[in-house]
Amino acid sequence: MEDNKIAVGLDIGTTKIVAMIGRKNEYNKIEVVGIGKAKSLGVKRGVVSNITQTIQSIQQAVDEAESVSGVKIAEVVVGIAGQHIRSLHHSDYITRNNADEVIDEEDIENLVNQVHKLVMLPGEEIIHVLPQEFKVDSQADIKEPIGMYGGRLEANFHVVVGQVSSIRNIGRCVKSAGLDLSEITLEPLASAAAVLSQEEKEAGVALIDIGGGTTDLAIFKDGIIRHTAVIPFGGNVITDDIKEGCSIIEKQAELLKIKFGSAWPGENKETEIVSIPGLRGREPKEITLKNLSKIIHARVQEIIEHVYLEIKNYGHETAKGKLIAGIVLTGGGSQLNHLRQLVEYITGMDARIGFPNEHLAGDSDEGLSSPSYATAVGLLMEGLEKGMKDEEETLAQITEEQQEGSEQKTPPVIEEKPTLKKKSFFEKFTESLKDFLDNAE
Repeated sequence: MEDNKIAVGLDIGTTKIVAMIGRKNEYNKIEVVGIGKAKSLGVKRGVVSNITQTIQSIQQAVDEAESVSGVKIAEVVVGIAGQHIRSLHHSDYITRNNADEVIDEEDIENLVNQVHKLVMLPGEEIIHVLPQEFKVDSQADIKEPIGMYGGRLEANFHVVVGQVSSIRNIGRCVKSAGLDLSEITLEPLASAAAVLSQEEKEAGVALIDIGGGTTDLAIFKDGIIRHTAVIPFGGNVITDDIKEGCSIIEKQAELLKIKFGSAWPGENKETEIVSIPGLRGREPKEITLKNLSKIIHARVQEIIEHVYLEIKNYGHETAKGKLIAGIVLTGGGSQLNHLRQLVEYITGMDARIGFPNEHLAGDSDEGLSSPSYATAVGLLMEGLEKGMKDEEETLAQITEEQQEGSEQKTPPVIEEKPTLKKKSFFEKFTESLKDFLDNAE
């Protein structure tokens, strides 16, 4: 098994940490060769709050994935979420020196790098710069400007910003667990890659990923990402409410939620009762399912209303921004009974539960297509894409060198071209993060 064909997605969540190893099969689908998961103890609301515990959990997940697959993990693609993430819109342009040549990748890269120089608030850093539409000279609404003529290249960007310290803490955990960080990706983007179809992205869709600590939102329209947001509460606040409301311990509350929980309070009769064993010889507690679903309903409603507010802010109610494909729910929290009906009732939009099986090989394990693995599958896809790009660049570089070698036998004085392997800003950022971490040791 060739190692370079393999990628690893590492989802550092609030409830669990998942390491997923996979490769592409001959049909270009993803074959998962190993998966490891560990309880996440050092992460609160998507942000690392205890470095030591997070490192241990990462190591545990990675060890498990390695022993299942027999592959040694070297580098990983990591997801980032948390309440410190915000997104903004920005437009920028470059004037090209030579308007007689067609626009190529390099021009777009120059434009993206220019956006990366934006001055952020102190302590913030740009995570993604995602071009939306381009404008060449005065022609607007261009999706793919490569190959066109024009002197001025302009674009609208969706810029995702996060806190430097949070990003560095994640980098620190990954590095201390003995791994290399190949890329950091925004979690809602990863989940979207795993569960949304191209048609949905064209028609307009909102992906809601309900995790343990955060609820992530990504909105697509006309095939382009339009809005992202991270809302700082998820399934764990529901468990907390059950714990408080029924005076039971967290473990019992979590089990109650999973086994008997429903987001729709009308479902249960007054007579349906669950008996919970008391602690250390105390009397068992009796809880009516109607009460349980009232508690859950109140909290879920709050989460959905928060998300719906973001969807309205994006402009879902305008004719141009209408999300025809409605809502796709994913993440562990989306498995709550009757959640889909409640979401449709509150938002008036169609909803479905998103399973990340769109890109997985047909003979994959059933468990892998659970919505709670959506982010891990998306990160794995990101890693495989990146691996393929790197490979293409290296091949292009080698052929270029060979051609140059065959053309001129005398060694060239300045050999600028082949070494100019284009680095995305992100790679530069990851490298600067690595340097920073190396120096911090």
